[in-house]
Order: sequence, then structure tokens, then C-alpha cells
Amino acid sequence: MPASASIRARVAADARTIVRLGGPLLANNLAVAGMSFADTIMAGRLGAVDLAGLAVGASYFNLFLFMGLGVFMAVSPTVAHAHGADDAPRVASVLRQCWWLVALLAVPIVTGMWQAGLVLPAIGIAPEILPVATGYVKAVSFGMPALLAFFALRFTSEGLGHTRPIMYMAVLGLVLNVCGNWVFMYGKLGMPSLGAVGCGVATAIAIWAMFLAMLLYVRAHRVYRRFRFFERFERPNRAIFWELLRLGVPIAGSVLAEGGLFVAAALLMGVMGATIAGAHQIALNYASFMFMVPLAMSSATTIHVGHLLGRGEARAARFAGLVGMGLCATVMAVSASAILLLNEQIAALYTKDPQVLELAGTLLLMAALFQFSDGVQVGAAGALRGFKDTTVPMVICLISYWVIGFSLAYVFGVLQGRGPVYVWLGLTAG
Repeated sequence: MPASASIRARVAADARTIVRLGGPLLANNLAVAGMSFADTIMAGRLGAVDLAGLAVGASYFNLFLFMGLGVFMAVSPTVAHAHGADDAPRVASVLRQCWWLVALLAVPIVTGMWQAGLVLPAIGIAPEILPVATGYVKAVSFGMPALLAFFALRFTSEGLGHTRPIMYMAVLGLVLNVCGNWVFMYGKLGMPSLGAVGCGVATAIAIWAMFLAMLLYVRAHRVYRRFRFFERFERPNRAIFWELLRLGVPIAGSVLAEGGLFVAAALLMGVMGATIAGAHQIALNYASFMFMVPLAMSSATTIHVGHLLGRGEARAARFAGLVGMGLCATVMAVSASAILLLNEQIAALYTKDPQVLELAGTLLLMAALFQFSDGVQVGAAGALRGFKDTTVPMVICLISYWVIGFSLAYVFGVLQGRGPVYVWLGLTAG
């Protein structure tokens, strides 16, 4: 077989594996993004203050979400390596150690969320937004312990290559979230009308349902039986526990650096008033929604690379990582083209307010500028996680997003008073 044909066959094989693993993860990511999309649409119908309050509250919540998510993302490559090496006892030990990790993280994260009433006024969030934002954060905080426990189960299943149940749980969460929004935001079925704060109540309920359903699924389904996850209690295992933290803390740093940049941008917009904050939320929500596609491919790349490395196939793992990067970059190039062609129509899906609509269309054009580079970096990050290489990527993220991105956004958008478009230009540079 000619070399070029051999390479094409390898690319096709790796791409098929990544797409097979990533398909259910894409459905999961789109369902999770759909929760945010539904929150934004339903809050937008209540007016600019509720929409802006949701934007600020959700941004503050996301800071803590990123911390927990990043740490537990270390579970997927750790399990994938063990599964690739056919080491079932180690796979089981990783999940059992995750319960200790949940206990370690839940208290400080929830405590930090409850400081929203102190933090948000201190950074100058507009007073009319504060009650909605802080109410949302406190409501959703009740779901955080369940979310961390769900992450433990989710990333264990992901590392094993069983991604379909993750999709099922996300769809369940989306349905419950939308129904809960209808009940608690608008005061249906005898419930009080809570406005955008009702989004937080609905989200917390949906998270607990997702965790309990995933727990029952893992306990009952035959594909997990040989690991005997719940057969016995396991005391803290220093080697596994610290491996998870050694890998997970830098991943959390990377996720927090990137996600925190957009959270900081939302908080800057919150200082500028309800119209600007609402327009920013629309542009960010759509960009985040499209980002779910390469994010799924990135996670699938981590799994595939981890399985290959567990089997001792380092060269094949590197090649698979490059294929994953290419898939992510291609998807985001298509996304950027869609925004350039349909930015006004996209903005009109979210709001009828003419001022918010006009600014949101402009900010969507800014979002189109960084789509391709975002695809490349998320694909590379997924491949490197598969290699358990997480520290240098964290340093790159910190420098790119904060030393460059936030500095430019703050100087030109805030200090020089040039407004939201220049904030987004700073994000793009990062």
C-alpha cells in the first residue's frame, strides 16, 4: 500500500473512533449548552434586568463550576490509561478515590458561591442587577455537591469509552431544566414567580436528578459490573489521589484561565449596564453553544489517545492526537462562517429589544474571529490530556488569556472607555 494511502487509512480510522466516542459527548455538550440557551431565552422574555442578572450570576457560578470540572477531567485520562492496560482494579480504585475528592472540593466551592453577595457589589456590578444575580447563585449552589459527584461518574464512564449514558443524563437534565424554568420563573403549578432566580432552582433540581440517574445506571448496567465499583469502601489511596490532583489542578487552571476570561468579560459588561451585559450574554451564549462540538471531539481525543497509550502504542497515540486537532479546527472554521453569514438572524433568536439586538449582532462578529484558533487549542488540549501532559498547557493558557487577553480587554474596553467591542477584541487576541 502506498504511504499516502496508508496515512489516509490511519486518519480515517482515528477519525471514526473519535467521532464514535465524541458523538454522545456532543449530544451531552449540546444538551448542557441547551440548558444555558433555554435559561437565556426564557430570561430574555422577562426583560433586560433579568437577562443581565442571569448573565452575571451564571458567570460567577461558572468560576466554581470550572474549578470542579477541571479537577475531575483528570479522571478520564487516568481511567483510559488503566482500561487500555486492562487493569480493572485500578479503574475501580480511581472512582472510589473520586468520592474523597468530592468531599474535599464541595465545601470550599459552595462556600465561595455564597460569597456572591459580597463579591459582586465590590467589583461594581450595577445595583439593579444584584438581587437577581446573587439569588441565582445561591439557588444553584444547592446542586453543586451533586454536580461534583456526577462528574466522578461521568468521567469514569468516559474513560472506559462508554459515552452513551452521559448523553442520556444530559438530555434528562435539559428536559427537567426547561420544565423547571417554566414552573419557577413564571410561577406555574402554584409555585411563586421567581424570575431569573427560578433558573437557579430549576438547574439545581436537574443536577440532582442527573447524578441520581447516573448512579443507578452505573450500578445496574452490565458493562460496569466487572469493575465492582460499589463492592467495598476504600480508604484514601495516596498515590491515586495525588495523581488525580497532580493532573487535575493544572487542567482546572487551564479551564479556569479560559473560562474565567469570559467570566471576567461578563462582569466587565455588567458594570457597563443591562443592555451591554445582555448583548454580551447573547454573543457568548451562542459562541459557547458552537464550542460544544469541538469540546466533544477534544474529550473523545483524550479517551482514544489514553487507550492507545495504555496499550503502549505511543506513536499511534500522537498521530491520533493530531487527527483530533484537525477535526476540532475544521468544525470551528465552519462555525465562524455561519456567524459571518447569519449574525443578525442569530441575535434575533434571543431578544426583540432593538438596542440589545444591534449590539449582540456586532459582538457575534467579534466571536467569529477567534473560532478557528479556539478549535485548534481545544483539540491540542484534549490530545495532551491523553498524554497526561497538563502543566505546560496551563502556563500557556494563563499567559495567553490573562497577560494578553484580559489586559487588552481591560485597557481598551474599560480604562480607555471604548466599550464592549474592544473588550471582545481583547478576548480574541488572547
